[in-house]
Amino acid sequence: MTSTTVRKLAFGIVILVLVVTSVFVTGGNAGSESAYDVPRMLGMDTGAEEELIQVKGPPTTDVKGPFVETHGKAVSMDKDLRKLPQTGPTQKRPMREMGQMPAPIGNGNMPDPAIQTDDSLGAVSAMAAAPAALTSFKGLDLQNWGGGWPPDTHGDVGPTHYIQAVNTSIGIFDKATGTRLAAFTFNNFFIAAGGSGTCATYNQGDPIVVYDQISGRWIITDFAFSSVSKPPYYECIAVSKTADPVSGGWWLYTFTADTLSLNDYPKLGVWSDGIYMSANLFKRGRTYAGTKVWALNRADMISGAALRSVSFVLGTSYFSLLPANLKGTLPPAGTPEYFMSDYGSNTSMKLWKFTTNWTTPTASTFTGPTSFAVASFTRPATNSVPQLGSTEKLDTLGDRLMSWLQYRNINGVQSLWVSRSVVAGTSDGIRWMEVRNMSTTPVVYQQGTYAPDANYRWMPSLAVDKFGNMAVGYSVSSATMYPAIRYAGRLITDPLNTLGQTETTLIAGTGAQSGGYNRWGDYASMSVDPVNDCTFWFTTEYYETTSNNWQTRIGSFQFPGCQ
Repeated sequence: MTSTTVRKLAFGIVILVLVVTSVFVTGGNAGSESAYDVPRMLGMDTGAEEELIQVKGPPTTDVKGPFVETHGKAVSMDKDLRKLPQTGPTQKRPMREMGQMPAPIGNGNMPDPAIQTDDSLGAVSAMAAAPAALTSFKGLDLQNWGGGWPPDTHGDVGPTHYIQAVNTSIGIFDKATGTRLAAFTFNNFFIAAGGSGTCATYNQGDPIVVYDQISGRWIITDFAFSSVSKPPYYECIAVSKTADPVSGGWWLYTFTADTLSLNDYPKLGVWSDGIYMSANLFKRGRTYAGTKVWALNRADMISGAALRSVSFVLGTSYFSLLPANLKGTLPPAGTPEYFMSDYGSNTSMKLWKFTTNWTTPTASTFTGPTSFAVASFTRPATNSVPQLGSTEKLDTLGDRLMSWLQYRNINGVQSLWVSRSVVAGTSDGIRWMEVRNMSTTPVVYQQGTYAPDANYRWMPSLAVDKFGNMAVGYSVSSATMYPAIRYAGRLITDPLNTLGQTETTLIAGTGAQSGGYNRWGDYASMSVDPVNDCTFWFTTEYYETTSNNWQTRIGSFQFPGCQ
């Protein structure tokens, strides 16, 4: 080796050391927009405790908007979806997670006053286990269909089909038999009609499936971007042309969600005057920039027309707003769409009202929040759920309300139902609640925390049938059992604040999550069949063997009195 070569090599080493040192020095500044998280930038999961979200400057409470936009027309896709490539993504990677929002009031540290006990049940002669499953079949899995961890399992039920979505594939099932009719990736879906661009090549996950009972159409979404730090950022929106998702055709939108900030954790809700959406914004995929809410024009969506939207951006004091999702009887004419969040308090919730004026969109309003009291709760730690057969502690995602925020109008009584994970004694349990009087001052009509034993229960999703019976599904685990899928519920006649229809197992897991992956969920989905408005359908993840190959399950059940 010549002296010149040695000098060049030495110079290169010095430059490398300076670069690495500058990265780690800058990375120590957690409040800086220029802070680096090298493992996450490389798409890696460290396996360590999840970091807190970066918030630059003092929290803000402003609401900006309305922003009135018209997005491009949809691409028409009329292929039979069974003719798409029936293959999943080849790359498996930890899905990007923006972290947990720092809790301004702490996670709480107190006994749960709403926990269900024998005394709260009283003399419940009808108390029994929730009904056994009517159907139970396998959904999509990691090995064949998944793009990484976690699966972000979501789904909804329609007249004859169940559609499930995971990171980053879609499965369509015959709901009567459980037969999978078609499965394909989001990329192959959006490229099928000759489409190009971000939604045809860079689908990144966070999928949502909605069956819109008003139009009789399916809506499937996920977000897309070519690079985490490179705007713009998109929501890929597919709207079926008929109630037949297999051969009835689709409208495919590449919807610009934001030109500066990544639209993380998007959630959708059906409402009488449109489809509503929310997402947490991260400036160039890094610094928290508030929450954005949208109203999407239903008439445009179901016809493939240029898509009109109205949106507002909320300040950084707010986080993870859930839009209400309509089931059954419509709300009275003129009722605004509701959004709810519990960020910033463990003794109250916040409610907003979104009134869209499609005739004069600039006159649309987003008002609130109105705070209302709830029984105090303690947010569970991030990676805290033990499993049999694995040292990995699973993520609860306990810093937010979970999908869905369900709206019901039963005999003129309007209510919103929602659930989340909370600390329950020495483990975690399911907090659920029913909120009424939303038009004036919201009030919790009933609430409870379900934790019948020392096992950990988390990642809930609930729904309500046409009579007001409620069912909630969730994951269950402990150091002595593998993660399982269970559900419980209440009849309209059960005592308030209780789940009188106790826990039933949809499937018992026979393996644990391993391999350095803590994230679980990030959500599940309970919905009600639009045909009879009685049958509940639930989907979430589990494991058949101790590995990193997650499985998903789809199951249905019905309370006997609902016909």
